[in-house]
Amino acid sequence: MSFDLHTYDLQHDEYEHLAARFQLNSDDEILMPNGLPRKQGKQGKPAKGGKPNKKGKPDIAATLADAQPKLEDAFHTTYRPARYEEVFLKDSLQPFVTQALIDDVLALVKGGKEANVYLCQAAPHLDVALIAAKVYRPRQFRNLRNDVTYREGRELVNSLGITIKNQDNREMRAIHKRTAFGAELTHTSWLMHEHITLDRLYKLGAAVPKPLAVGGNAILMSYVGDRSRPAPVLHGVALAPREAEPLCDEVLRNIELMLAHGMIHGDLSAYNILYWEGKITLIDFPQVTMSESNHNAFRILQRDVRRVCEYFAMQGVDRDADAIARRLWARYVRTTPGHTVH
Repeated sequence: MSFDLHTYDLQHDEYEHLAARFQLNSDDEILMPNGLPRKQGKQGKPAKGGKPNKKGKPDIAATLADAQPKLEDAFHTTYRPARYEEVFLKDSLQPFVTQALIDDVLALVKGGKEANVYLCQAAPHLDVALIAAKVYRPRQFRNLRNDVTYREGRELVNSLGITIKNQDNREMRAIHKRTAFGAELTHTSWLMHEHITLDRLYKLGAAVPKPLAVGGNAILMSYVGDRSRPAPVLHGVALAPREAEPLCDEVLRNIELMLAHGMIHGDLSAYNILYWEGKITLIDFPQVTMSESNHNAFRILQRDVRRVCEYFAMQGVDRDADAIARRLWARYVRTTPGHTVH
């Protein structure tokens, strides 16, 4: 699950959020902070498994446990997830099954600090056979300790991709107080930034996966590879001399394209670039950095360029990473390094 139920006190709006997230029917009783079932709105018995705790507040963990069978019975997968991942995997991908976008989860492609990537069977009516699903891990299992470095200067967005304004008091109050609802809003914004970035870059002609759909905890995108083998990351590939230089230029073209539109990847290296049939694909964009509103932007850009050039240097391609970073910055960014426009 992606809720830290033991750390935060859930307020009224969070119960509505959890009910929608876990697809509880309107007939399902959800206890409110006053110990009353949400459905009744007056004195009544607690919902099954939802007994108030010692402070008189409901045991929401027990209430959600009652909803778990609904997720487990929703659809079966060829891939057999570990026990800890089964609930969040099915919870995250069930909406895409309901929307007739995927039929099955075939394999785990990649496990990461923030998210896992799964190979999915596309629904028959789609023009692709295979789809990649990036599913974010529950917050307690993620490693995003330095995400504030990248989030500086980025707007918070909701699940519809709409900016959360400072005057949106309920949302901003929850975020500032670090309630469970606020943490979920922050998580949603992190995920939506990746989807929005992917969509924007794909339309600009960048070498990125095509985004297909987004949900509360996952992104569907085009899959790179075949049924038996996913595309390897560039780090594990020894390039032929004739292809190393043009591929280096292609990666640098993508870095320049992003910067020309105010974006920096933020974690680019040979580990976040796929290689398949002579082409590269850049992946992993949740930490995308805004070039003119983040004090760390130049340092982040410089690090991205250095890491890319270090890999290609091992492939026999000589590039001056620092000179490239300075040239790109001078051409596309209106501020000096360490400063922001606003």
